Amino acid sequence: MASKTEQGNENWLSAVMPLMKLLTLTVIGLILAHPKTQLVPRATFKLLSKLVFALFLPCLIFVQLGESITLEEALRWWFVPVNVLISTMIGCVLGYVVAIIFRPPPQFFRLTVIMTGFGNTGNLPIAIIGSVCDSPNHPFGPNCSRTGIAYVSFAQWVAVILVYTLVYHMMEPPMVYCEIVDEENEIAEERAISNISRPLLQEAEWPGMQEKEIVHSKTPFIARVFASISGSSQNTFPDIHLNEEGGVRAPSSPRSISCLAEPRVVRRMRIVAEETPIRHILQPPTIASLLAIIVGMVPAFRDFAFGSDAPLSFFTDSLQILAGAVVPSVMLVLGGILAEGPNDSSLGIRTTVGIIIARLLILPFIGIGVVALADKLHLLLEEGQMYRFVLLLQYTMPSAILLGAIASLRGYAVKEASALLFWQHILAMLSLSIYIVIYFNLLSYV
Repeated sequence: MASKTEQGNENWLSAVMPLMKLLTLTVIGLILAHPKTQLVPRATFKLLSKLVFALFLPCLIFVQLGESITLEEALRWWFVPVNVLISTMIGCVLGYVVAIIFRPPPQFFRLTVIMTGFGNTGNLPIAIIGSVCDSPNHPFGPNCSRTGIAYVSFAQWVAVILVYTLVYHMMEPPMVYCEIVDEENEIAEERAISNISRPLLQEAEWPGMQEKEIVHSKTPFIARVFASISGSSQNTFPDIHLNEEGGVRAPSSPRSISCLAEPRVVRRMRIVAEETPIRHILQPPTIASLLAIIVGMVPAFRDFAFGSDAPLSFFTDSLQILAGAVVPSVMLVLGGILAEGPNDSSLGIRTTVGIIIARLLILPFIGIGVVALADKLHLLLEEGQMYRFVLLLQYTMPSAILLGAIASLRGYAVKEASALLFWQHILAMLSLSIYIVIYFNLLSYV
């Protein structure tokens, strides 16, 4: 009995102490960025977030994933990215249930589903794993950090694709609540807004987001394209055609007449696909993941880049030094985000509480069942507690901060998304502490 009690205490300390370290870094960032102190200006935190996005995080991903992955390992890790899809699907179902039960304002129905379904699969899990592996009593073996970050990085591209395709279109402003304004005035207004200092939340995981705006970013584009199919008047929602440069042109041009031979539904789907910002998937962290997978899976490249005797060992060692800045930088930026405080939200307290409970408490509990079922069906690796810990962690994260940037890009529920992300990340410290203790105790029996 005494040994079990001591083991439980060790698991509790091993789980809580890393989170206390991260909380300390976050509080430091909050104090430095707080409007009353302004010890560090907001511009500095934006620069730090750009460094994380474009330099520190790609270095970490390339070094840790490239050194860990091989062709054989990639085939064995197949369930890690699949688990991201499963957790997102379950989260969206929970979000739909929350929307049905708590009945948010109709324009925020899709926001409720999105904020419940799409979790943070990048920076925050990497920071948690880095902090956990820095503790002396962790149960994950000598290659804890490298293995855990490799698992997270290997699955991150799935979440990125979902965000820049599915979430981008789900964040489209609803037609019913969208103001019909003159296009020139709208563009002028957006240019004026882009000159104002944007909140750190909107650029923390997508620096330079305002430069990615296109003419249809803040319009109900899909609703307009498919208006005729849903029975709306063509006079109200004119048909949309694309020229060679991707712009909208009048349906009376010769090319638009030649397109009439194409089925209308297919043509509209093609137009929507062409307006999907799929090119934004190739961000520095995603490129680093792809390069790491290529280098790691090709033995000749791997031997040339990794290992103490490798010709490029000096280069990878330099990247490793830069990678060490990821965890403190990510948590300091998170503190800067929280220092800005929550925005006023029209979502409603009941819906906000429902989303937080579903995302932070119910979804992790379901995740334990999913991972246990997958283990019983022999879908998981037989060895490696870190493998299971990463799978469980994918269900435990708060909503992705990138959702705030997408909301700003689309001009849809920006204040509501900001408020939800604020309260989720505040309360996630408590829920993460509870569930990581549970995970450590479960993993001790695996």
